[in-house]
Amino acid sequence: MNSSDCEPTPQNLTASILPPVLITELIIGLPGNLIALCIFCYHLRSWRPNILFLFNLIVADFLLLVSLPFRIDNYLQSDYWRFGNAWCRINLFMLAVNRSASIGFMTAVAVDRYFKIVHPHLKVNKINSRQASRIACFIWIVVILLRFPLLTNDLLVENTTMSTSYCRSFSGKNPSLGIKLHYMVYVGEFFLPLMLLLFCSIRIFCILRQRQMNKVKKVQRAIRTVLVIVGVFIICFLPGIATGLASLYLQKLGNSYCKAYTLTGQLFTMSIGFTYLNSVLDPVIYCFSSSMFRNAIKLYINRLRLVELELVLRRSTMSASDG
Repeated sequence: MNSSDCEPTPQNLTASILPPVLITELIIGLPGNLIALCIFCYHLRSWRPNILFLFNLIVADFLLLVSLPFRIDNYLQSDYWRFGNAWCRINLFMLAVNRSASIGFMTAVAVDRYFKIVHPHLKVNKINSRQASRIACFIWIVVILLRFPLLTNDLLVENTTMSTSYCRSFSGKNPSLGIKLHYMVYVGEFFLPLMLLLFCSIRIFCILRQRQMNKVKKVQRAIRTVLVIVGVFIICFLPGIATGLASLYLQKLGNSYCKAYTLTGQLFTMSIGFTYLNSVLDPVIYCFSSSMFRNAIKLYINRLRLVELELVLRRSTMSASDG
C-alpha cells in the first residue's frame, strides 16, 4: 500500500484559516478589477500590445472572482463540496485557467518590455493591436487545452468513512493520465516562466548598465514593471508549487507517511490564499506597466476630489442659509 491509498480527510485547519483570507481577497480584488476594467474600456484610447495583454489579465482575474465564492463556501463547510460533480469540474477548471492565464499574460508583458529595451530595433516591437490580439488568443487556446482534463475527469474525492465528498484537483487516488498532465502543467507553468522572467530581468539590468541608461525615467519604469511582475509571480505562486511538490513526493512514499501527506495537503490548500492574491495585486502591475492607466487613475481620483469638494461647499452654503 502507498500513500495514494490514504483516506481523504476534512481539512479542518484550512477551514478555519482560509475563508477569512479568501473573503478579504474577494472584497478587495473585485472593486479593484472593476475599476481597472472601467478604465480600460472607457478611458484608454490606444490599445497597444501591452495594454491588450493587461486587459486579458483582467479577464483572467474575473474567472477567479466568479469561482471564488463557491470555494469560500466549500471551506466554510469544512471542505465538504455540496454543488455536485459537474460544477466541481467547472469550478476547478476556471480556477486553474485563471492561474495559467495570469502567468501567461504577466510573462507576455515582461517579454514585451524586454524586447523594447534590449532589442529595440527588432520587428517584434512593431506588432500592431491585431497581431497582439492573435497572440492573446493563442495564449487562451493553449491554457484551455492544457486545463481541459479538469473538465473530463471525476474530481470528487469520496471519504467512505464519513460519507462526504471533497472537490480536489490534486488527489492521491490513482490519478488518470489527464490529471497527471494537470500536475505536469502546474509544475511547468511555474518554473519555465520564472526562468524567462529572471532572464529578462537580468538582461535588462545588464544592458542598461552597459548603455548607462538606468537613470532615464522611461527605462526606470520598464525596470520596475519587470521587477514588480517577478515579485508578484514569486509571492503568489511559489508557496503553492513548493507545498504541491512536497505533496506529490509524499504521495509516492509508504503508508506510514499518511499524516505527513495530510499535513502537506492542508498546507498546499492554504497556499491557495497566495495564489488567489494575484487578482488583488494585478492592478499594481497595471499601474507600473501603463502610463495611460496611471493617468486615468489620477484623473479618476481628481474627479472624486472635485465631487467631494462640491458636496462640502453645498453643505456649507446650506448651513449658512439656515443660519
